[in-house]
Amino acid sequence: MRTATINDLEAVAAVEAECFPAAEAATKEEFAERIKFYGDHFWLMFDADKLISFVDGFVTDQPDLTDEMYENASMHNEKGAWQMIFGVNTIPSYRQHGYAGELIRRAIFDAKAQHRKGLVLTCKDKLIHYYASFGFVDEGISESVHGNVVWHQMRLTF
Repeated sequence: MRTATINDLEAVAAVEAECFPAAEAATKEEFAERIKFYGDHFWLMFDADKLISFVDGFVTDQPDLTDEMYENASMHNEKGAWQMIFGVNTIPSYRQHGYAGELIRRAIFDAKAQHRKGLVLTCKDKLIHYYASFGFVDEGISESVHGNVVWHQMRLTF
């Protein structure tokens, strides 16, 4: 498990494309910007040299996750109060082995160590129970309409 550098760009974009529909997936160009601004807020897991799972998101003082955040990596504020989670990705053939959970737990650990107020993510209805198992609380329907999907905002407050 490690953070991201620009050398991970191709692998990160490929995993994202495999995990999300095109309307929801970040583009390679968006990932280039994300890695540039907050590569230390990517958590990557490998099987040998193959990227199999990653979690990413920036830090901000804004308490709610907005669609603009997905598209504007320069909004990252390293001293921000909230660790946002934009994506939890695991290649389908590696799912159901706890890899994403390990990465989520590491993101939580790091956010605590960095004295954040907590973490915020959005998810589809079917994943509310999954994130609740890590201590996230469903705050209801998010204002986000990213990918033309209904999202629930979930928050873990320390």
